[in-house]
Amino acid sequence: MNFHEFGDAAAPHIMLIHGGGNAWWNYLRQARALAERYHVILPTLDGHGEEYAADYQSTQASADKLMAYIEERCGGRLFALGGVSLGGQIVLELLSRKPELAEKAIVDGSVCYPRPAMARFCLAAVGLCWGLMFSERACRFQLAAMPKILPEKMLYPEELREHYLRDMPRLRKETLFAIYRTYMADYTLKESIRETKAQITYWYGEKEMRCVKKSAQMVKHCVPSCEIYEAKGYGHGYLSIYLPDEWLALAEAFFQR
Repeated sequence: MNFHEFGDAAAPHIMLIHGGGNAWWNYLRQARALAERYHVILPTLDGHGEEYAADYQSTQASADKLMAYIEERCGGRLFALGGVSLGGQIVLELLSRKPELAEKAIVDGSVCYPRPAMARFCLAAVGLCWGLMFSERACRFQLAAMPKILPEKMLYPEELREHYLRDMPRLRKETLFAIYRTYMADYTLKESIRETKAQITYWYGEKEMRCVKKSAQMVKHCVPSCEIYEAKGYGHGYLSIYLPDEWLALAEAFFQR
């Protein structure tokens, strides 16, 4: 696991965890804006980005390494913790381990209960269509198609396009298999999440799958103070991945509440 840091290390710490298949640059634009007031940490999970050769193991194993970093480098506490999709599930795992780990937490479009049938479908799809999904040629095609299917405000700037073309073709099939087996088929929200002292906000797009919306309600049932925000007209992870300005507006208002 690798860590990218922005801002003054003496400032309040914010850690943002990318989703499965992406890498630290998922939150690059947000990190640069927040670095004016915070120390922002962007991990690269095992099996992703520059850590593509490392075996991805599980949500729990990822949380082990992140917790060790927080204890060693951040005095055991963060001002805020956030993550999208797989990253959001890791946020919930971290919060369940230490009640006072963070003051604020943002979970975006994550699943927190087992969906084995969905995992089997995704495993089969990846096995059959790998070359059409993550080869260099496929990634170039995806970037070329983005202007045709996404509004202009959601397009990647050139810097992120370069990161995408460098890192996505290096993603290994074994990494996605491990993610689907652990994130989607196995993980269950822990009862100890009830003890968290963090203020949690759970975001999801209006077009998200039902399991994501159900997961938000499960977290709110365990942590009644949890705020749920539905982004109208949006799909999976749009705020974190494609719309940094909207993400920042929502996050900074949440940080100040």
